[in-house]
Amino acid sequence: MRYFSYLLLFVFASCASQSTKVVQSESKSYRVAEENVIKTLSYLTSDELEGRDSGSEGIEKAAVFLENLLKENGIKPYFKTYRDTLSNYDKPSYNVVGYIEGSDSKLKNEFIIIGAHYDHIGRIKAVNGDGIGNGANDNASGTTAVTEVAKYFAKFKNNKRSVLFVFFSAEEKGLLGSKHLAAKLKEQNMNLYFMFNFEMIGVPMKDKGMDFYLTGFGKTNMAAKMNEYAGEKLVGYLPIETKYMLFRASDNYPFFTEFNVPAQTVSTFDFENFEFYHQPDDEFELMDTKHMTNVISKTIPVLEKMINASEKEINLNEK
Repeated sequence: MRYFSYLLLFVFASCASQSTKVVQSESKSYRVAEENVIKTLSYLTSDELEGRDSGSEGIEKAAVFLENLLKENGIKPYFKTYRDTLSNYDKPSYNVVGYIEGSDSKLKNEFIIIGAHYDHIGRIKAVNGDGIGNGANDNASGTTAVTEVAKYFAKFKNNKRSVLFVFFSAEEKGLLGSKHLAAKLKEQNMNLYFMFNFEMIGVPMKDKGMDFYLTGFGKTNMAAKMNEYAGEKLVGYLPIETKYMLFRASDNYPFFTEFNVPAQTVSTFDFENFEFYHQPDDEFELMDTKHMTNVISKTIPVLEKMINASEKEINLNEK
């Protein structure tokens, strides 16, 4: 009888071990479907949305689209609804916030924010008869990345820490969406581990020896840990990001200032590979969806390791 009990324990342990291995390998074998990237990106950049200006009818359609995407994938709202109404903008504007609770009884009390701004600049001065700033690279590309990361964690539910997936509004008005939410979550005493932001990833860099660059590169060890987790140079330093102070230019920055935790942006816009910043020609047709699909697929297992590390391995560097 005792032998039989030991045998059962051995079988159970073996099965549990195999189950763990399956969970650990899911993100490595998981591939984002390019057709899903195309579907999301093409809708967000369509003329129907009129450039997604904050407070406009066009961005309202984008918000509904993102809410439905979260709902369809079983991702709950963090607040009473998916909409977080901005308190610092004069037109009705909303961050869209989804939430997946962590699976670990202790680590779930620590939070990760993965975000991108979904607003753009709306109707602008026409060029060759086109007066809509569709904002494909800026920042429908980053928004699309967040939707694909969210779908992955919704499917496998293997995040030990709790994750907020945030689509920020009014970034183009001065980071108003992220400033509002960062202050709100700080007031609620959220235990934020790190914030990870996608910005302008629609076209690849050339001859840079990395997939992304990371803003505020030297402020944390995030790049080093990401590359360690990836087993390759996924992210690196681009000197021009320091020149233009890009660390302060996107939605990561309010979380850094409010929480004093690692909060950084990945981007592939290097000021040489895309000439239509804030112009009508920032269109879907110029986006490299194969590149986007590849880098999102490579980033998911890295984010999983960042989220699930037993200790906080991403830290601020000493000044």
